[in-house]
This record gives sequence, structure tokens and C-alpha cells, in this order.
Amino acid sequence: MMLSMRLPTSSAALRRNSRRCITSLPSWATLDPTSLGSATTPHSVTNLVNGQWTTPAKSLILPNPMDKDAPPVCTVPDTQPEELTPFIESMNRIPKSGVHNPLKNVERYLQFGEISRKAGAALSDPTIAEFFIQTIQKTVPKSHAQAAGEVKVTADFLNNFGGDNVRFLARSFGVPGDHYGQFSNGHRWPYGPVAIIAPFNFPLEIPVLQLMGALFMGNKPVLKPAEKCALVMEQFLHLLHDCGMDKNDVDLLNCQGPVAESLILNSNIRLTQFTGSSRVADMLLEKTKGKVKIEDAGFDWKILGPDVEDVDYVAWQCDQDAYACSGQKCSAESILFAHENWEKAGLFDKMKENASTRSLDDLSVAPVLTHTTKDFLGHTARLLEIPGAKLMFGGKELDNHNIPEVYGAVEPTAVFVPLKEMLKDENFEVCTTEIFAPFQVVTTFADDERSLVIEACERMSNHLTAAVVSNDIEFQTAILANTVNGTTYAGRRARTTGAPQNHWFGPAGDARGAGIGTPEAIKMVWSCHREIIMDTVVPSGWEQPKAT
Repeated sequence: MMLSMRLPTSSAALRRNSRRCITSLPSWATLDPTSLGSATTPHSVTNLVNGQWTTPAKSLILPNPMDKDAPPVCTVPDTQPEELTPFIESMNRIPKSGVHNPLKNVERYLQFGEISRKAGAALSDPTIAEFFIQTIQKTVPKSHAQAAGEVKVTADFLNNFGGDNVRFLARSFGVPGDHYGQFSNGHRWPYGPVAIIAPFNFPLEIPVLQLMGALFMGNKPVLKPAEKCALVMEQFLHLLHDCGMDKNDVDLLNCQGPVAESLILNSNIRLTQFTGSSRVADMLLEKTKGKVKIEDAGFDWKILGPDVEDVDYVAWQCDQDAYACSGQKCSAESILFAHENWEKAGLFDKMKENASTRSLDDLSVAPVLTHTTKDFLGHTARLLEIPGAKLMFGGKELDNHNIPEVYGAVEPTAVFVPLKEMLKDENFEVCTTEIFAPFQVVTTFADDERSLVIEACERMSNHLTAAVVSNDIEFQTAILANTVNGTTYAGRRARTTGAPQNHWFGPAGDARGAGIGTPEAIKMVWSCHREIIMDTVVPSGWEQPKAT
């Protein structure tokens, strides 16, 4: 039976992951990741405001995601609306012109280049990297390789912006004017007080990349991390302070969603960057009158063209894209359109075999943190009601686990749905609903059904990542020319998941969309354009003309 022979108890997996060596704790650290979820007195996460670490009156207790009988991982502040005054005052003190800009406090561009260099070097140190890897794993269980990849991407990003590269983000340009003494300069200008609402699934990478981008461009951010993983960014801020960042440069607010909304609406916050669900994104956009940049849900497609080669590689990549981190990536493969030639070549059997090797032992299968097992199985059952649909593999609860009932414990799952049935109005919505879990919909198409695949892509609501797995130039071009996803891989090695420190990662086709990781993304999200026109010389002998 799939997975059942490979699953140890959750606590056994926890012990194995804790045995990786942390030779010493960093001097700035306020926790030991090896004790998270096992110490009888859990770590208490704190807030940061006006340069002071503070503890609100109430807190949330976060259960151990691997073992419901183990001690909690930590407690997180449950800040209440009446405790927001210091945060509101902190934001309101920041002018619209920001903490620095191309004409003010310009030395801060250099300071943040040096802070970024030091932080990148720290995260590249094996001991500090392992500290963050284990901290991530204890809050958002994922394999050591996946957690290590997150830390490496973050380190690479920080290294990219060491030295002069922060001030290069604010590079201006000039255009000659209409007459002697006149010229115009275009500048990248900060917003001033800003907010970042970060998701749980990449508790270091996503908030760090957005936070540093906001700081680089001259803004004062308040960061609201997901409650489940707040301790990761708490520790990263301690690292930044050790690297020279002033404690007043960033506020850290731990609270539930409505309280964060209250801060945004009752302070002078001029931009909120939100990564998370489309439902919350739409609500924030309405209440802030559009002052939000979003990276919301990612129902991501992969299309396998008619040219079949490297079947083993493609099967492996499909498995990684759909099921790494238990599918809890906004870039995860949500739906697979495979040309019928791939089914004939045995691709689906290889996908099933690869999925069967995933194990709770090494966290290549892990708890699902936003869906219960009941919810997951209910969605699977609904899809199987569609005529011609069938369960390809999975569709069951994990065996031999002790994961809390508030989370999901499910096998990697694939459901086949015939393409023409999927496109019916009564079926399309459920077939294209993102399930943040190890789940994908699979379908096939023939040569004369390519237009139906393009139709399906056109009707989808979210356009984050995509993959066109084909070296057939005509097929590849036809798909790319008629789709819009912001981060699209093409070619035999195409994938939906990718490292955003070396290329743009973000949606397309949406005026509200936020990118991450690259100079273009930072400038687009965290600054606006300001034009300053210099006009300084009144011509000799000027005479006043007649009024017009």
C-alpha cells in the first residue's frame, strides 16, 4: 500500500531531524531550535516596536505540527487592537518621503549594502544556516533539502545586494529639456510607512526578500508574519541587528488578521505588500482603496507537448513540482496537461512510483497546515464525481502519524479528469481550485485539442507560474504566445517551481501584482516614480510677454 510501509511515527521523524549538528548557537539567537517542540517551557516570540522588544498581554499557543502529544513549539503574541498605539505612532512618524531617498540620508543606501553583505555572509555560514534550517523545519515541516534551499536562496539574495547594489536600485535618469538650463531627472522614490503581510510556507525567504526590498528603497516597514512561523523572522531580525541595522528600522507585529487590518486602516501606512490567499487580498484591496501589491493564490499549470523524451526526468520534475513541501508552495504544480503521447510512454506510472517513495521519515511528506484531512479528502471526492474522473494515486490519510487534527495528514494525490469534462461550466471551478496540499489534477489532450488546453489556461483566475515542457518550437511558441503567467519556464527541463533570487517571480496580467527578488521587482513594488524638472536660467534680456 502506498506510503504505509514507509511512515514512522511523527516523533521519530522529529528526533532524526534534530540530530543534525548545530555546533554552537549564534550569539544573537534567543532560542535553541533543537528544543522547539520538546521543551516543557516553549519559546515565547515577542513584538518589536520603536526599537524595543515587547510582550503583549495575550498569546497563542502553537501546537507541535508533527506530534500532537508533544509540547508546543512556541507561543506567539496575540496583540489586541488596544495595544496597537505604539505601532500606529511608529508608522505615523515616518514622512511620505521615506527614511531615505535619492536626496535625503543617502548614506543609508551604503549602510544597507553593508548590512546585506554581512547578513548574506552569516546565512552562508554552515552553523547559522543549520540554525535557520532547523528553526524552519520545527514550524513548517519540510525536508532538510527544501529548508536548506530556502536558506540558500535567501543568502544568495542578500549577497546579490551587498556593496553598491542597493544604491544602484535607486539609479536616476536624466533627459535634456526644452531650453538652456532645463533638464528633467527621473527618481525612484519611497512610499514611507509600509506594511508586509507574509505567508507561512516560506517563513524566511519570502518575508526577508520583501522586507529587505522595502528597506533598500527607503521605507519603514512593519512586518506581520504568519503566526505559525513568526519565530523565524524574530530570529532573523536579531541577526540583522547584529549586522548593524538600527532596531528602529523595522517593527515586528505578531497578531491575527483583523488586528493587522486595524493597523493598516488606522495609521499612515501608504502601501501594503500581501502574499497569501486571494480572498484576503481582495478584502485588503477594497478596504485600502487599492493600496496593496499582491502575490496571491497560484493555481499553476504545466503542459507537456507532443515531443516525448527524457521521461524519467520529466516524471521526477512533475513529482517535485507537485509534492515537494507537501505541495505548500504558491508555485506548486496544480494541474498537468499531458499530451497523450506521454501517457503512452508510461509517464503516469512513473509519477505514481515517485510519489510512493515520499516519507514522513525525511519530511518529503509533511503536515498540511491550511487544510484538514477531512477537507482534503472531501475535495478529492468531489472531483471523483465528475464523469470519467479517476483516482490515479493517493487520496488517503497517512498511516502511522500523530499529526494534530487541525492540520492535514494526506498522501500525495493525483486525480485524472477528462479535458472536455473539466471545461464544462459546472466542473471548471472545482477543477481549478487551489488546494495548498500535495494534490494535482491531471488530464490529457490530443493533437487536435491544443486549443482546449489554451482555453483552460485563459479561463483560470491566477497567473503566477507555469511550465511548457517541450522542445517543439512551434508548440512551445503557440502556448507561450497565448498565455500570461508571470514566471513561465519552457523547454524539456521546464518546471513550475523555481528560485526567485536570480529571476523575476510574480504574477502577470494583474495590475496589482507584486514581484520578488530581482532589482526590477524591488523597484516596482517598493518605490514609485518621481520626476524633478530643473529649470534654472532666465535668459538675458527677457521681456514679459502678453498674458495668455
